[in-house]
Amino acid sequence: MSSAVRFVFVLHDHQPVGNFDEVIEQAYQDSYLPMLKLLEQHRGIRLGLHTSGPLAEWFDRHHPDYLDRLARLVADGRIEIVGGAFYEPVLAMLPSRDRIGQIRLYTEWLQRRLNAKVSGMWVAERVWDPGMTADIKAAGIDWTILDDFHFKAAGLSDDKLDRHWLTEGDGATLAVFPVSEHLRYVIPFGAPQATIDHLRFLADRRHGALAVFGDDGEKFGVWPDTHKACFSEGWLDTFFGLLQSNRDWIEMSLPSEVVRDQPPAGTVWLPECSYREMTEWVLPAELQLACVKARTMAQTDQSLTGILPFIRGGSWRNFRRRYPEANEMYARTMSVSERLARIRTAGAVNPAALVEATQALYRGQCNCAYWHGAFGGIYLPHLRNAIYHELIAADIAADIAEGRKGAWVDATTDDYDFDGRTEVRLSNDGLDAWIAPARGGILYELDLRDQCHNLLATLDRQPEAYHAQVLAGPGEARSVVDASQLAKFKQPGLEKLVRYDTSRRKSLVDHFYDVDIDSTAVMNGTAMERGDFAAGAYAANIRRNPGRIQILLSRLGNAWGIPLTLSKAITLESGSRTLEIAYKLAGLPPDFRQHLAVEFGFAGMPPRARGRFFYDHSHSEHRQLGELGTRLDLTVVRSLGLIDDWLGIDARLSLGEATNGSIAGIWAFPLESVSQSEGGFELVHQSVVVMPHWLVTPDADGVWKVSMKLTIANLKAGQPFQPVQGTMAEVV
Repeated sequence: MSSAVRFVFVLHDHQPVGNFDEVIEQAYQDSYLPMLKLLEQHRGIRLGLHTSGPLAEWFDRHHPDYLDRLARLVADGRIEIVGGAFYEPVLAMLPSRDRIGQIRLYTEWLQRRLNAKVSGMWVAERVWDPGMTADIKAAGIDWTILDDFHFKAAGLSDDKLDRHWLTEGDGATLAVFPVSEHLRYVIPFGAPQATIDHLRFLADRRHGALAVFGDDGEKFGVWPDTHKACFSEGWLDTFFGLLQSNRDWIEMSLPSEVVRDQPPAGTVWLPECSYREMTEWVLPAELQLACVKARTMAQTDQSLTGILPFIRGGSWRNFRRRYPEANEMYARTMSVSERLARIRTAGAVNPAALVEATQALYRGQCNCAYWHGAFGGIYLPHLRNAIYHELIAADIAADIAEGRKGAWVDATTDDYDFDGRTEVRLSNDGLDAWIAPARGGILYELDLRDQCHNLLATLDRQPEAYHAQVLAGPGEARSVVDASQLAKFKQPGLEKLVRYDTSRRKSLVDHFYDVDIDSTAVMNGTAMERGDFAAGAYAANIRRNPGRIQILLSRLGNAWGIPLTLSKAITLESGSRTLEIAYKLAGLPPDFRQHLAVEFGFAGMPPRARGRFFYDHSHSEHRQLGELGTRLDLTVVRSLGLIDDWLGIDARLSLGEATNGSIAGIWAFPLESVSQSEGGFELVHQSVVVMPHWLVTPDADGVWKVSMKLTIANLKAGQPFQPVQGTMAEVV
């Protein structure tokens, strides 16, 4: 006689590309290893296990015995290895070639390392798009698991979700399991018996019912207080014991066994969706709160309960709208992906380098830095830095694959970020500068090829729904957005540190302020913008000379209502690690006197850390001006440098003579965001702003000019710092 209920238990263990070794090691000790030991002790427990590629590779480097023990459990038929895309991308953001490539590559790795047959996969963050079905099937996958939330959004009722279904796309079919949201919240946060009671309810309702749990393995030991509850206090041991003692009616099944033994309930076409919380997090702050409120009302008002399955937020893709930085990373992955596709078609000079470039691209598609919810995500600088590290490395490997070598310089144009407007890419063998003429003429990405680092992997500060809780101050135990989320304040005074930016935190952002502006207002983000240049559209022209290219940007705008033309030129030479920058203001009335500040951003250079500091022009004396979290208000200054000896970056901004001897000052200050992680609310250093500024007074022709140089030296390569020599670029 068949069991009254079949229980599929799937764990998803993941660590992102770029996470710190010590963080992963702690997760190993607190969660992954104790779980493995408990599984070895409870021989009646069978489950599906998905370990993301970045974590599996880490195990192979640091704890290969862990994988060996997993392989033995696989051979015993107690664990089914669940595959996936190798580096845990959200599949919906990838082109088909990368979806299929990532899935196949990881399947091959798992089969080779664990001797495991892989027939199913984990979909990262359960972000589903109907167009993925054919690609997943083409990659050799027969089944996957999604949330019951997806199925309810397709119109299926609760009593239809105790079985698996088929979905179809472009003629390909895929078996799909609905994960119970109820079990996601009960395990491991309710009493162990609560799950048994739920399984009994399902069995009583329909003999042979299927129940599916699928969620993060980090819930068992890594999340706050869970190691104590799950292991020290024995929650998991008790839970596994209950499952075994009730095996006369509860059958623990592996997903592939269910697909093999039972026919699907039917075919359902699932809408674009993710789990419930994700669809809320993607919404702007005020709409996120409205969505949560609507769901709460529908849950408590009996007349509205019928519409509850259809109250959901937005599409995961719109994280790229919420966070322009996410779109910039995505656009960079697409640029690399398309380049590698062209190389494959044309044939690589160095095929091994093409393989290396492809794997670096795949690592750069790891999802965690592209969004934000209950975890730090895009707010964590080391995750953003890791994405760019991989994408820049992929481009360098692509150069080798194509046979490109020696010193070179180039400029190309395209709609690189998919906003319907043209961007400019100015590159050489050392630097890669991405410029957005239509968005303030800003420099929005600056890649240092020697260090594989984007100096502009910054983050704008914007409203978040949970800021309502932060601004209310400590006191409430739970978040006003998500009752499951802690509202712990990890630092005092966070309610006083919530700031929002009114313009991009990039480079060559042009600000006009009051003549007597207080530096504190600028640093706190409360200074009033008196011009329309920071986000205005600039015309762009490219000037080419042998070994030297200049991008000229120009805009007719106004400051305090006074019309003027602001032109700025960015020049790069082959073999150089210096951007030459020149500004020209023209059409100024004789009595013009305004305060111009040009913003530069420096990301990935943390504060309050050894070997990271500001220095002044007497670099040979190493006269430090403070660590990179210091606020500086410098007057009568010709240069400012920033050192990060861990990354090997020595960045120096040098200022030339300005018209009429206008004296330059420099403001420098850190940008810090108040964000949410699994541990609560915290202050996160995002970048350093360096802002030279002048009181502009024109010459007799109504013109004002100044030139600057941004020079990047590679400390690790032993490149000595060289004083700036020769004339600077000019806007003619």
